[in-house]
Amino acid sequence: MFCVSLIPIRSGTPFGSGQERSDAARNRELLLCAARELIDECGVDGLTMDKLAERAGVGKGTVFRRFGSRAGLMMTLLSAAEAEFQSRFMFGPPPLGPGAPPLERLIAFGAGRIGYVLEYGDLARAADHSPYNRFEVPAAVLWHRHIEHLLRAAGFDADPWLMAVSLSATLDPERLLHAVRVHGVSPGRLEESWRQLVTRVVGPAE
Repeated sequence: MFCVSLIPIRSGTPFGSGQERSDAARNRELLLCAARELIDECGVDGLTMDKLAERAGVGKGTVFRRFGSRAGLMMTLLSAAEAEFQSRFMFGPPPLGPGAPPLERLIAFGAGRIGYVLEYGDLARAADHSPYNRFEVPAAVLWHRHIEHLLRAAGFDADPWLMAVSLSATLDPERLLHAVRVHGVSPGRLEESWRQLVTRVVGPAE
């Protein structure tokens, strides 16, 4: 049985810490509000740790202690959206959530992920530029396990773990954004390509 708890892309507290103090929580929210303002003004690529420190009125070291790196900041900014998406595919209504046949859920997952990337893709792309293994962050592990679970439930037994790796790669934010922005591929075309891919991998539902 596939069972996993909700694991957002990054928790709100720094690595190795316990419950966040109230003053630390206020400082964190101040930094995140300043980061969102800068993104609205100059885009994700224009957000630097120096600019964030200046806007928030803190030292640059404070920003790095809080988020670890620029990629860590981006992952924190993504946490709420990621948790919402996880909730939809783990507990929400079908076909994305439980209750639909595995292939339908797999198709819906890809379509949902494409929509997520098109909305939050610049943040997701920036979050991928991390000194840590981006494939081992909790959210990425959960996406992979979910795809693998659906493959197994659909009867795919030819190395479902590795096939889940391959399918996950097609939903890479940088790859999807490049297809849309450089080659003019429409979201509907991306979703149809995903549908055809997973249907051929799994086979049509009987």
